[in-house]
Amino acid sequence: MAKTSPTEFINQVKAETRKVVWPTPRQTMTTAIMVIIMTGLLALFFFGIDAMFGWIVRMLLGLASGQG
Repeated sequence: MAKTSPTEFINQVKAETRKVVWPTPRQTMTTAIMVIIMTGLLALFFFGIDAMFGWIVRMLLGLASGQG
């Protein structure tokens, strides 16, 4: 494998950076909003699952201790 000099490496990085298609501010905002919405929905989902399993465990522990 050929060694690349630091100068050549920088030139390659610049060339690759010119090929990048950057998102518009509108696309960035839309994506950020979707991430926030999905994060909130997942938080609610996992909160519900956690609450349900907590209730099940409390019921099972209540049955095990005879308090039913």
